[in-house]
Amino acid sequence: MEIEKEATGLPITGYVRLKQLVPNIIPFSPATLWRKVKAQTFPAPVKLSAGVTAWKVEDIRAWINQH
Repeated sequence: MEIEKEATGLPITGYVRLKQLVPNIIPFSPATLWRKVKAQTFPAPVKLSAGVTAWKVEDIRAWINQH
């Protein structure tokens, strides 16, 4: 089953992991992404389990629309 995606490469809903975001959707390095999260200029991720951190697609879309 393929997840539907828009032109941005983001799924319609759900969560995206770091490897899906950088550099395909967000044009900076993982280190820059984490600096922006720490500075609260990029949405904070959600801890889904002990080893899984992801971002809500809705939060990423809102950030993209603001920039």
